Amino acid sequence: MTQTQRATGRVLVSKRALIQRINRRLVRDGEKLHATRGQRASLDLGEFYVIDVYRNFVAQKDVDLEELGRELKVLSPWEKLYNPDL
Repeated sequence: MTQTQRATGRVLVSKRALIQRINRRLVRDGEKLHATRGQRASLDLGEFYVIDVYRNFVAQKDVDLEELGRELKVLSPWEKLYNPDL
């Protein structure tokens, strides 16, 4: 356990790992998490959005990864999204 993990009591999960966990769970419902590319798409959809792959439309926009991970129960209470920007 690293110094940061001991101090916060949480295990850090990378953004990439959380996206993979979320997509593995969403595939059951016929959905997929996407990241936007470009400034215009980011303004319209936010950094992440969920699409319905069968009907080909945006099911959710402005998705918060950590919140969605907890909602789908792919992020445990003792885990936290690692944010190197802070």
